[in-house]
Amino acid sequence: MYEDKTIICKDCGQEFVFTAGEQEFYAEKGFQNEPQRCKACRDAKKAARRGNRELFDAVCAECGKEARVPFQPTEDRPVYCSECYARIRGQE
Repeated sequence: MYEDKTIICKDCGQEFVFTAGEQEFYAEKGFQNEPQRCKACRDAKKAARRGNRELFDAVCAECGKEARVPFQPTEDRPVYCSECYARIRGQE
């Protein structure tokens, strides 16, 4: 039903492929417009909107692995790596 389509990025001018799978996903989600930017330009635009987030080093209170978190850790609250945090959230 869908075929890969080549599109020119409106920001960088490079060609990128809007795959049949992506087109199907867009249709399922009800998106009306095709993408206008390549993935790299879309990611850059999202990052610019979000601004530069400062990340802090921490040690996971559950498994002991190093983790990077977007907040300043304090000693009175545990910090978890993404895997342990997801597991703990799933139990609640």
